[in-house]
Amino acid sequence: MTTLRQNPTLADYQRYVADLERQRGFIDQTVLQKCLLLGEEVGELFKAVRKLEKMPLEAHQRVGTVDEEIADIMIYLCSIANRTGVDLETAFRKKEEVNKTRVWS
Repeated sequence: MTTLRQNPTLADYQRYVADLERQRGFIDQTVLQKCLLLGEEVGELFKAVRKLEKMPLEAHQRVGTVDEEIADIMIYLCSIANRTGVDLETAFRKKEEVNKTRVWS
């Protein structure tokens, strides 16, 4: 069983997700499948936020918590990054350098 070390880096999360996908039998899912599943998780996050904000929800609907749904989204992001060869930390830092040059209104 894979464990995630204390104070993990983004690379640690990516390795952890790769290991858990092998262990759980998800390694053959395509990047397209992962993207579609990520979209579903984003919808679940929206429902969790609606629940948190006391907005109406459909009766008898199982709605997770915001933290659970964000964790699921992070797992799918790591999975997609792994399948496409993206190092999340490098990508984040590179994108932030671009964002620093933008004018924000």
